[in-house]
Amino acid sequence: MNLERISRGLKATFGARLLHMVASGLLMVVLVRYLLSSRQYGMLGSAVAVLGVAQLLGDLGIGKAAARYVTEYRENDPGQVPYVVRAALVYRVAAAALVAGGFALFGGLVADLIGQPDIAPLLVVGAGYVVVHSLFTFSQILFQGFNRVTYSSAIRTVGTVSRLGLTVLFVVVFGGAMGALTGYIVGYGIGAALGLGLLYVVALRDAERAEAPEDGLARKVLRYSVPLTVTRGANVIDKRVDTILVGYFIGPVAVGYYYLAKQIVGFVQTPAASLGFTLSPTYGEHKADGDAESAARIYETTLKYTLLLYVPAAAGIVLVAEPTITLIFGSDMGPAAPVLQVFSGYVVLQAIAFVTSDALDYLGRARSRAYAKGATSIGNFLLNLVMIPRFGVVGAAAATVVTFGGYTVVNVAVIHSELSLSVRRLARHLAAVGAVAGAMSVAVYAALNATSGVVAVAGSVLVGIAVWAALSVAGGLLDPKRVVSVLS
Repeated sequence: MNLERISRGLKATFGARLLHMVASGLLMVVLVRYLLSSRQYGMLGSAVAVLGVAQLLGDLGIGKAAARYVTEYRENDPGQVPYVVRAALVYRVAAAALVAGGFALFGGLVADLIGQPDIAPLLVVGAGYVVVHSLFTFSQILFQGFNRVTYSSAIRTVGTVSRLGLTVLFVVVFGGAMGALTGYIVGYGIGAALGLGLLYVVALRDAERAEAPEDGLARKVLRYSVPLTVTRGANVIDKRVDTILVGYFIGPVAVGYYYLAKQIVGFVQTPAASLGFTLSPTYGEHKADGDAESAARIYETTLKYTLLLYVPAAAGIVLVAEPTITLIFGSDMGPAAPVLQVFSGYVVLQAIAFVTSDALDYLGRARSRAYAKGATSIGNFLLNLVMIPRFGVVGAAAATVVTFGGYTVVNVAVIHSELSLSVRRLARHLAAVGAVAGAMSVAVYAALNATSGVVAVAGSVLVGIAVWAALSVAGGLLDPKRVVSVLS
C-alpha cells in the first residue's frame, strides 16, 4: 500500500469536502435566514430532488463503470485507457442531452404529475442543471479511477466556491428559487469545464494509446454500467424520492424542513465520504495483485475509525439538534429538529456505506450491491407511502433509516465474503465505541442543561469532543500518533 499517496489523496479529498461543507452550510444559512422564505426554499429543494431523479438517466452509471476499467487497464494495458475515457464521455454527453431536452419540453407536465405546479419553471430551467452537474461529477469519478483524487478535489473545490458566490448573486439580482437554481447551474458549469479540461490533458492529450481499442471495449463499459445504474437509481429513490413525496403529501414548507435536515446530515458525512472516495480504488488494485489480506486490513481499520467517529456523533446530534437549528436558522425552522434527530441513525449507516459501497464496485461486486440497493429502495418508497401521511416529515426520515439499515448490512456481508473480515474484532470494537458514546452523551446532556443559548450549544459540543477524545485514547481505540503519521 502506498501510504504517502493515500495520505495525500485523503488530505486533498477531505479538504475539498470540508470546503464544500463549509460553503454549502454558509449558503444554506444565507438562503434560509436572509434571502428565501420557507416556501421558496422548499420549492428549491423539491426541484433539486426531481432533477436528481432525472439525472439518473443522464448518468447511467457510466462514470463509475469507466473508473473501474481505468483502474484495471492502468495496471494491465495502459494503451486502452484513452479509449475507455472517450467511450464513457460520448455515452455520458448523449444521455445527459436527451434527459435535458425532455425537461426543457415537458418540465411543466412533470410538475403537474407530482402535484407541485409551482416548480414548473424551475424544472424547465433545470434542464441545464442536469447537463452541467452530470459532467461535473463525471470528471471527479474518472480521476478516482486514475487514483488521482487530488484532481477530483480541485474540481469539487472550484464548483463549490463558484456555486456559493453565484447563487447568492443571482438570488439578489433575480430573486427567489429561480435565482438560486440559476446560480447552481452556472457554478457547477464552471466546475464541469475545469474537470473536462483536466481530463483532456491527463487522459487524452499525451496519454499512451494502443493502435486500436480492444474488441468490445465500449460495450464492456456500457454493460458494467447496468448494475451501477440500478444501484444509483435505487440510491436516488432513497435520497430524492422521499423529498418529492413529502412535497406531494404535505407541501413545500414541509419540504423545507426535510431538505434542511438532509443537508445537515450530508455535512456530517464529510470524513467518511472522503475516506471512501480515496480508498476505494486501492481495494481493486490489491485484488488485481492477488493480495486480499492487505485489502481486508485496510477495510477493517477504516471501518473501526468510522464507527469510532460516527456512533458518538449520532448520539450528539440527538442531544443538540433542537437548540442548534433554532440558534442558527431561526425558530421558523424548529420543526426540522425532530427530523434531524431521527436521521441520527442514518448518519451512522451512511458513513458505513461510504467506506463500503464504492469498494464493492472496485472489487467487481457491483451486481450484488445493485440487487441489495434495488430491494431496499423499493421498500423505502413503499414505506414512505405509509409513513408520510401518518407521521409527516418524521415518518419519511424513519422510513429512510429503516430501509437503509438493511442495505448497509448486506453491503458489509458482501465485502466480508470477498475479504474475510474478523467479525469478532469488529464486534468488540463496536461495543467499546458504544460505551464511549454513552459516557460522552451524559457529559453533553449535563453541559446543555448547565446554561442556555450559544454558550450551551458551543460548550456542550466542546465537552463532548473532549470526553470522546480522552476516552478513545485511554481505551486504546484511537492512536494519535498513527493518525498524525497518516495526515503528515
